[in-house]
Amino acid sequence: MTRVVVSGVCLLIGVQVLAFAALDRPVVVAVTGAGLALVVIALRRCLVHDTDEVEDAATGDAATAMGRWVTRTETMISWSESTRSDWDRRLRPMLARQFELAAVHRKVKDRSVFDTTGRMLFGDELWQWVDPENVSRTGGQEPGPGRWTLDEILRRLERL
Repeated sequence: MTRVVVSGVCLLIGVQVLAFAALDRPVVVAVTGAGLALVVIALRRCLVHDTDEVEDAATGDAATAMGRWVTRTETMISWSESTRSDWDRRLRPMLARQFELAAVHRKVKDRSVFDTTGRMLFGDELWQWVDPENVSRTGGQEPGPGRWTLDEILRRLERL
């Protein structure tokens, strides 16, 4: 844009010098007006082009972020429907960390308060899938809890 402005000013100065050299006042006004119109049109074009690029970049960033979110969500769902070891390795730490942050209870300070709060919020059936201490060492072939359990845990976390 700076280049357009500098070029426009140089063009106007050159047009004025040539028009004054001709010593014809009506020509000076007409030529200067035409030069100014060209500069304004070039500036407008430059501004519209820059605005379109910014909008495209913003739209592209939003689409990229949405695509990453969808991919991450599909991956989480596939882990929930896979084996228990996938759940224990990938989803349980994330869910326990989210619960710990939402409940404001640090498990290292008082494990019993953390455990009691988890049981009150999730119930015994769902707490077993969030509890960070309930990792199965032999869960390689056991089925994971599934999509419904993940959905219910996330809903209860959202209520916090």
